[in-house]
Formats: sequence, structure tokens, C-alpha cells
Amino acid sequence: MPLVAVAALATAGCAREGFYDDRNIDYVEAQRSAPLVLPQGRNEQRYRDAMPVPEASGSLNRRDDGFEAPSPKRLVSGGAVERDFVERREVGNDRWLVIGADPGMVWPQLQDFARARGLQVQSSDDARGVLETAQGRLSVRQGLRAGDSEVRCDQNGRPVAACLDALEQHFSARSATASAASLAGQQIASEDRLRFEQLASGEWVVRIPLAIDRVWAELSHQLEADFSVENRRVLLEQNPEQHDFLVSYMTASERDRGMLQIILSPDVRQMPQEIRLVLESDGPERTTLRAVNESERRFTEGDARELLERVSGMLR
Repeated sequence: MPLVAVAALATAGCAREGFYDDRNIDYVEAQRSAPLVLPQGRNEQRYRDAMPVPEASGSLNRRDDGFEAPSPKRLVSGGAVERDFVERREVGNDRWLVIGADPGMVWPQLQDFARARGLQVQSSDDARGVLETAQGRLSVRQGLRAGDSEVRCDQNGRPVAACLDALEQHFSARSATASAASLAGQQIASEDRLRFEQLASGEWVVRIPLAIDRVWAELSHQLEADFSVENRRVLLEQNPEQHDFLVSYMTASERDRGMLQIILSPDVRQMPQEIRLVLESDGPERTTLRAVNESERRFTEGDARELLERVSGMLR
């Protein structure tokens, strides 16, 4: 048996070219198989995703020294919110579209839109993702979430409703894989946008290098979709002027109470509590997200971190 164990370890440690298997090659050599077909007349209620597989952000990154497989998107605990390829966002008088694809993929499609509509292009900036036309300004930039893009159509600094309607139809007719990313368009994308930080007081906050209105609009949309589970997580109020949200949330410490703790507690029920999610502007492109307890129940640093992780996961 010791000899068998040693042999197993030795063979497991070897790979195609070294001691560790580079799984990136599997992405290149993978073949698409036919989808699984379940029998007719089955009870559909019995079949669902037991282990959801997250979508990958971006595409295969080929370099001179090899290639790198795209990383999958983080799944929010409790299930991810199903999203449309094209969605609308608004805050105040501002309006824009969120496209479920990287800017490098959206930029060529935006150029196609201008050509198809016969717009008179006066200038085109590939690095910034801006098309100046006689009829208005079309632009694309990295969205709040990884793998998302924000598309705008403005005239004299104001959104053009008819143009946004046409853009929504244009992108809705295309899938996320309709166009390969251009090299110029890849310059528009940016890197990681969220950073957790524990202050000297022990409080956890999330630093987001984006303008507060953009963050509020995206978070409003995501909370409306995800915080809708009674007695678990519910969006109670949202205030665009104050840039905050009031939620009812079952904290981690409340969910994890053991039987003995419940018996010895004056309240044997598991109860959610009201917590305010506050956005604070730290500059033109800097926003801080914090969780403030609005109830008399205990709210630990661990509870705050867990809630902020869930909420910030909606912005990745």
C-alpha cells in the first residue's frame, strides 16, 4: 500500500510539460458536445441546476508566451440574478444602456450602428470609445460589473431617448458573442473596480473607483432584482438624493445561531434586521459603500463584511 500511494502521488504530480497540469490548454482543445436531452413528459419541477456554472468574463487572452483562460464571474451566494443582454439605467435626468459584453466587443457594434443608420461621423476615438456625429455623441465605456459596458447617446450633454431606443433594438438583435473584440476596443476596458478596506475603528467599507451616480443606479437595479426574498432579504426604501438604501436582511450571525443559542435567547425566532446601505462620494470617480445598522439588534463586523460582500458581488 505505501508503494501504491507513492506511485499515485508521482503520477498525479506530472503534467504535459511539468509537475503541475496547466489547465489553460483544456480551453483551447475543448470540443462542444450535443446538449443533454431529457425524456418527454418529465416533471420539470424535479430538474434544476444543482451546481450552476458561472459565465466567463471576457475571451481567451492570447500572448506571445502562451495564453490565459478567462476567469468565471463570481456567483453571488444564494443564487445569481438572471439578467438581460441589454438593460436600461437611469438616475435623475441621465439615461444609458448596460450591455452584457466587454467594451471591446461592444465598440465595433456601436460603429456598425452608426454606419447602418447613416450617421455623419465627424470623429472616432478608439481608445476612449467615443463617436462624434452630426446627430449626437455615441460612447461606450467599461460598466460597473466585469464583462459589462455602458452605452450612451447624448446631444449637448443630454440623453436622446429615440437614439437610446434604437440602440436598444440594435444590441438586442445581437448576442454577447456576435462580434470578436477589437484590439482598439480592448483599450477601453479597465481592471478590478472593488476593494475591501477595514478602517481603524474596525468598520468594513468597500472602495469603488467610480462616480456615485453610476454606482447608485446599478446597485438600485440589482437590489430590486435580488433583495426580494421575504424574511431573508428585502429592499425597503431607496433614496437617489441621499444615495442610500434601507434593506431588511437576515445577518450571518443570526442565520448561524445554534440550537443552544436559540434556546437561551429571549427571542427564539430568527429575525431579519433593518440595515442602511450608504454610498458616499470621495471625489469625482471615487465612492465608498458602507453598511449602517438601523435596528437595536446586534450587528457585528463580520455581519457587515458578509452583507457588503453580497452586495458588492452584484457590482462585479
